[in-house]
Amino acid sequence: MHKIKSLADLKPLQQRIAQQQAQAAAREAAQLEAQRRADAEKNLFVRAAGAIQPIRDPLKALLITEQPAPIPVQKQLDEQRVLREALSDEFDATTLLDVDDAMSFRRPGIGTEITRKLRSGHWSIQRQLDLHGLRSDDAREALSSFIRESQKNGIRCVRVVTGKGLGSPGKTPVLKGKVHSWLIQKNQVLAFVQARADEGGAGALVVLLKPV
Repeated sequence: MHKIKSLADLKPLQQRIAQQQAQAAAREAAQLEAQRRADAEKNLFVRAAGAIQPIRDPLKALLITEQPAPIPVQKQLDEQRVLREALSDEFDATTLLDVDDAMSFRRPGIGTEITRKLRSGHWSIQRQLDLHGLRSDDAREALSSFIRESQKNGIRCVRVVTGKGLGSPGKTPVLKGKVHSWLIQKNQVLAFVQARADEGGAGALVVLLKPV
């Protein structure tokens, strides 16, 4: 260790210490200047480019795919059902009716004992639909819905009131003939007969439906 013997020896030591401090201060000043410039460049980029977010996965591109429109399956099924149940006014039912003491109908394979039992009241009437006074289109829609819902709920025998047509032009029972045709076109209908006098007579039909 160098020993200081006089004040003359102390002066060079003070100069070296001052030089070292100056060099340290210069290095610190240079680092601060470099950091200031780096921050200024970074802020300049942010101001120019705006706010940015890092990409989570640089190997995957985020694509926005347009989802296909949902298929209205239930609506299509309802429309198909309506088409199947469409009742035509052009259908000629007269050739399928049994001409006896009262007009009646039975599907192929259904014996005459079924219509006989219908007339005798073998099956009790569980529901009734009154079409009397309705317009043709309204009556057709009401009958279709009534037959469908009745069979769906396990109903076997119903009465459909058509009226005798005395209030129609020429006193011709137009609706009654259409109801005959519509019922024959309904697959749920096994047979029908004109109601007995105490059940409506010529102004009503007793209808037997297929079991569920």
